Amino acid sequence: MAPETPNDQVDLLLQKAGLSHETVTAALSIDAVLQNWRRRVAKRELGHRALADLKIGLDLAQLDVLVAIDAPVSEFGAVTAGETMVATVAERLGIDPSRASRIVGDMVDKGYARRAVSQADARRSIIELTDAGRAVLDAVRAYKFLILGDFLSGWSSEELETFLPLLQRFGRWSEHTELGAEKFRSEIEALAAGLPRT
Repeated sequence: MAPETPNDQVDLLLQKAGLSHETVTAALSIDAVLQNWRRRVAKRELGHRALADLKIGLDLAQLDVLVAIDAPVSEFGAVTAGETMVATVAERLGIDPSRASRIVGDMVDKGYARRAVSQADARRSIIELTDAGRAVLDAVRAYKFLILGDFLSGWSSEELETFLPLLQRFGRWSEHTELGAEKFRSEIEALAAGLPRT
């Protein structure tokens, strides 16, 4: 993909901010790739295809709840510790607790999840996967990794060794938002001041 070029005003602003031409070109190209990727990911193409091909009678929201109950560290990180309650599912997925409760209830009714008593507090109800729920997740993950693994099999070992650490490093770029916004506060204020007001 050919790198995009910013308009003259943006280019001038970025130069004044001390960003090199190479950095600006890379940022624009990366942003274009990410925007296209985001649109495809938002459609959840792989998830829809997996559910259809595996003939699993669930929708993506229900599958997401099963994943949130399982809470693999690779997807949820530190928020996986402890027992899983409906509120935990809501927090992990960033959805309203009442929506989480409704979908968890559906999963219990369909036999993919079960309610159990907390070992930490007998007054508390927790959610666990049943064998059927575990089988669904295992099948969907196997489906995903067959396809991803096949795609990556065309990469050299050197490309894989280079790509993963860089992707992990790049995955933290949004943590730079506050620092970057503070660093370029005057430029951002000038941009805001130049906007038309309705």
